[in-house]
Amino acid sequence: MCGIVGWVNLREDLREKHKIIENMTRALANRGPDAEDFYVHQNVLFGHRRLTVVDPEGGAQPMTRQLEDKSYTIVYNGELYNTEDLRKELLDEGYKFQSYSDTEVLLTAYIAWGPECIKKFNGIFAFGIWDESEKRLFMARDPLGVKPLFYTQLGNNLLFSSELKALLEHPLVEPILDDEGLMELFGLGPARSLGSGVFKNIYEVPPAYSLLLDETGWKLNRYWQLESRPHNENLETTVEHTRELLVDAIERQLVSDVPVCTFLSGGLDSSAISAVAANAFKRDGKGQLNTYSIDYEENEKYFKANEFQPNADSMWVKKMTQFIGSKHHNIVINIPQLVEALDEAVKANDLPGMADVDSSLYLFCKAVRENATVALSGECADEIFGGYPWFRRQEDIQANTFPWSKATKERKIMLGGNFKRLPLEEYVAAKYEDTLKEVPRLEGETPEVHRMREISFLNLKWFMITLLNRKDRMSMRNGLEVRVPFADHRLVEYAWNIPLEMKYCDNREKGLLRRALVDILPQEILERKKSPYPKTHHPAYLKAVQRKMKMILQDPSSPILKIIDKHHAWDLVNTGGSSFKKPWFGQLMTGPQLLAYFIQINEWMKEYRVKIK
Repeated sequence: MCGIVGWVNLREDLREKHKIIENMTRALANRGPDAEDFYVHQNVLFGHRRLTVVDPEGGAQPMTRQLEDKSYTIVYNGELYNTEDLRKELLDEGYKFQSYSDTEVLLTAYIAWGPECIKKFNGIFAFGIWDESEKRLFMARDPLGVKPLFYTQLGNNLLFSSELKALLEHPLVEPILDDEGLMELFGLGPARSLGSGVFKNIYEVPPAYSLLLDETGWKLNRYWQLESRPHNENLETTVEHTRELLVDAIERQLVSDVPVCTFLSGGLDSSAISAVAANAFKRDGKGQLNTYSIDYEENEKYFKANEFQPNADSMWVKKMTQFIGSKHHNIVINIPQLVEALDEAVKANDLPGMADVDSSLYLFCKAVRENATVALSGECADEIFGGYPWFRRQEDIQANTFPWSKATKERKIMLGGNFKRLPLEEYVAAKYEDTLKEVPRLEGETPEVHRMREISFLNLKWFMITLLNRKDRMSMRNGLEVRVPFADHRLVEYAWNIPLEMKYCDNREKGLLRRALVDILPQEILERKKSPYPKTHHPAYLKAVQRKMKMILQDPSSPILKIIDKHHAWDLVNTGGSSFKKPWFGQLMTGPQLLAYFIQINEWMKEYRVKIK
């Protein structure tokens, strides 16, 4: 995993401007702590920061390869999980390799097949390839959006990078927040519209899209999308097929030349990954798997069960580590650390995020990175197998908006002054309706079945990408590569057409997945009720964020005061966030997390010198 930067201008000579690309690249030092290099060409500047995972000697970037009189150069962030399959295919076609890195395989695939190569990749990736003979830039992002790829077009300049902070290092790029950016933050945040960079004129290549730039201009192309088809397998075959795809995805993602571990909460998803990984380690003679879990100081003392979080993780983690025989590490975070890291999480994300849900993950990844470079994590299972409450709760299914974010009217109240004029509710409604228009229909399905397909699509395109963004930024800020086997596009494609009654077999959320994991997991883990990412329940955290937000509201120089309703902000502080009657986002951003979100907005505006226009 790495950080990439590029600047292409087909009209001007960029060679004397290499210092700018160097500054942009160094902004991504955390993503790639192991090496740095650049490619300087008349019309192209590339920069690369490397986190070494595979082939330390042969995988250096930017990588240039020649074929006869043609030259091709790549900067790439990601991992291909079908590297050896592609290498064999390319060798059979007569191509040769100088290394065993997946970078060279990806570049050679482009040399062999052109932009169509993207349809052959199984992995997580964001890359840019300069095709010198064609005077063409080809960029692409993986099908589910695990790896980020931002860009902006200014005059004849196309700039791209792994993170917003690198683009903002360019003297032509300004951190401007316009009306649309404000509606992203207050109407949808911490989610973002696919393709939005929040800042004015900054965008993100959407998942499953490529971008091609040549003398005729540039355009985005979608290279992969879900297709709705009849599911003709019976339940038993579906269970077997699901199991095969999942095990294969997990085992493919264990490939590495550096230490690999897993995140383990004792829930179904992380337990499945850890169990398959531990078995593979034993089979291949790799020794004992290291597993990591997160907890909070005195959380057992203050934990209170609720509909979303029925039980704490610690007991279940212990059961799993004993079952798989892993070497376990429990990372305990205290309240001062959690509050202090809210600011660091903003710098990692370049935007306000999921408050302490982010800052805790940042601290967790920082601790894991002391002993490992690659981790596997259980994100995405709930989106593809229907694990969230809104897949089954009728009031959410029937809600004419995003089921995890139903407080649009209440959100608008938080905008102050002239910004109350913004059509926030209409903006969110339009984003929701536009997404529904993209849902692939299946002829003959009932309105009820199609509605559930819509719910699944909304989760894949909005909620899941928000969690994947969070995982990438918090982990890569610490130079830790986190892989997500449930986001294997083959598994997502297959699960898309499985009827919900199969996914909910045995009258359980993720019943199909539970059946697929029989003989892999102990019965008590298979039966555990879903519990989300753990958060602190310590009253000291609420007091700390109340105190911090109060200081912000009392400081006339606080930039957030330009955009929020101060009266309602004080209500949030005085009530500990409970004056906001609905969850801001999902099931975790309530009460103290909402206060922390506004703290992050203020820090973001201050740190990035955001201009309101």
